[in-house]
Amino acid sequence: MRVWRATPAEAPAVAALLAQFRDHMRYDGPGDDAFLASVARLIVRDDTEYLLAAAADGDPPQGVAQVRYRWGIWWDAEDCWLEDLYVSAAARGSGLGRALTEAVIDRAAARGCRRVELDVNSENPAAMALYRSLGFETGKTGGEDLLMRRRL
Repeated sequence: MRVWRATPAEAPAVAALLAQFRDHMRYDGPGDDAFLASVARLIVRDDTEYLLAAAADGDPPQGVAQVRYRWGIWWDAEDCWLEDLYVSAAARGSGLGRALTEAVIDRAAARGCRRVELDVNSENPAAMALYRSLGFETGKTGGEDLLMRRRL
């Protein structure tokens, strides 16, 4: 199994996997061109990383993690946000999701981050079990931690 940080030249592979994720989630957009433009814009930034995963050296990537970093005043350190993690249907159950998540944790620790956060759909028990097995928790302060949003 191989996990690596995507280079700008690999933006099309990253965008293609994110488009598969979009289709898996049955979202209407953004379109493929918008994904590629966004990935190309973000992949060169210091506060964003895309990790790719393949079953073996030389195999095409079948998994992707989109990772963002931001300074957290409550921790006096960077926070890591695992924004997206996707493994293609053909590779699910192979350990790529675990390998990607472990790589995110390792990279965040190497940057000096004091926590990694993510959101997971409650209708995705496999992902919830994976994250829990790696030490992710909910409700640490009593009650469930909820992601809230307002669209503008």
